[in-house]
Amino acid sequence: MKTLVAIFISLRPPQWTKNLIVFVALIFSKNLLVGPRFLLSLIAFCIFCFISGAIYIFNDLLDREFDKLSPKKSGRPIASGKLNPKTAFLFAFLLMVASLIVALKINTVFFLVCLLYAAIQILYSVSLKHIVIIDVFCIAVGFVLRLIAGAVAIDVAVSSWFILCTMLISLFLALSKRRSELLLTINHHNVRPVLKEYSSRFLDQAISLVSSATVISYALYTLSHETIAKFHTANLIYTIPFVLYGVLRYLYLVYKRQAGDEPELLLLTDKALILNIVLYILSVFVILY
Repeated sequence: MKTLVAIFISLRPPQWTKNLIVFVALIFSKNLLVGPRFLLSLIAFCIFCFISGAIYIFNDLLDREFDKLSPKKSGRPIASGKLNPKTAFLFAFLLMVASLIVALKINTVFFLVCLLYAAIQILYSVSLKHIVIIDVFCIAVGFVLRLIAGAVAIDVAVSSWFILCTMLISLFLALSKRRSELLLTINHHNVRPVLKEYSSRFLDQAISLVSSATVISYALYTLSHETIAKFHTANLIYTIPFVLYGVLRYLYLVYKRQAGDEPELLLLTDKALILNIVLYILSVFVILY
């Protein structure tokens, strides 16, 4: 029983909030209320939860010696010795294989997107996370692939504007995470190697750049002729304040409260962000449906 609990913790369920982006294509293709497509999206979401969970285990196996030196990460099951490395590897491998088999049952393109996602994330865990700038782009590409996977799972097109917006907001979150990690570990020697290549000044400028680009890109998406023609309404422009507030609120949490090193927890615990996301989803639902 203790082993099962340790495995479940190693899958990092709080991180699964990242996989909710799989549902974006379902919502914006106006298929949210279509039962078969909703079910496919739900299965796709679960597949990404299991694939990402397996990759977290692989990552913890690779970093277990480093994690033992970290006050924050030393309590993880593998680093603390609560979960046997061989057991963890075998479970992660079987979970990955099983998830990809189910992905193939949905359709071939979805399977290939899942396979590409897994390959990039494994490369990230092995080496790419140690390369400055490339590391945050790998995180952003992971979100984009989730978005695309959600679209191909239900066989709908995804707007190039939405791909751009997803890339930018993901870079924003990843850069904010690096900034928070840098400040939290500034007086420690056992820090993530790539953090030594960053500076707070560079990250501040990068965050300013991508946060501005995110809001502008989303605004252009709502105003584009393609979007208006697709939804037969120009009212998506009224959702811009929610996007703007979300970005500003996140910046406030990063700069004023020194949060941001765990964005998935902020999305689950900050009441203002949660309310803003709920209101955004409701406004989109009212406008589109």
